[in-house]
Amino acid sequence: MPSETKTENKKIVASRLFRGGIFVPWEQLCAEAAEFASEIGLERLITISHSEDKNVGVVVVWYWIDQKESESANLS
Repeated sequence: MPSETKTENKKIVASRLFRGGIFVPWEQLCAEAAEFASEIGLERLITISHSEDKNVGVVVVWYWIDQKESESANLS
């Protein structure tokens, strides 16, 4: 019998950016990022980073997705 080859479901890193500004307080920006991180779940979450420059805040949620998911969503 021919041996079956298992196709691995490769994982790749994805990110979602949340951008604030003068009229978006950090509390709202962080709440939006936290809500998204909760939706994707702990098993997919890598980390959350933040930065600020000239009163513009940025929070980035880094997480794992399946390569197939990336290809179907045109994220690559």
